[in-house]
Amino acid sequence: MALYQNGNELTHMVDDRFDRTYKPGTVGPFSGIYICTNCRDEVACNAGNPLPPQNHRQHSPSKGDILWKLLVQTQNGPQS
Repeated sequence: MALYQNGNELTHMVDDRFDRTYKPGTVGPFSGIYICTNCRDEVACNAGNPLPPQNHRQHSPSKGDILWKLLVQTQNGPQS
């Protein structure tokens, strides 16, 4: 689970971008923290870079395939 100190620095948003899942090695469409939907491992990824490959971190086959999901999206600069 991602941790944070100051909740005032985060904005709640309901959007389908947080519901989509991505296979290992897929190019990350957003910069942010991604979580494996099965083992709950978290990784940071910049938009345009590939998400970690299948062998990045192995989890038990009983937990299913590695599927990454956007957990926290980062933003650049002030929002207008």
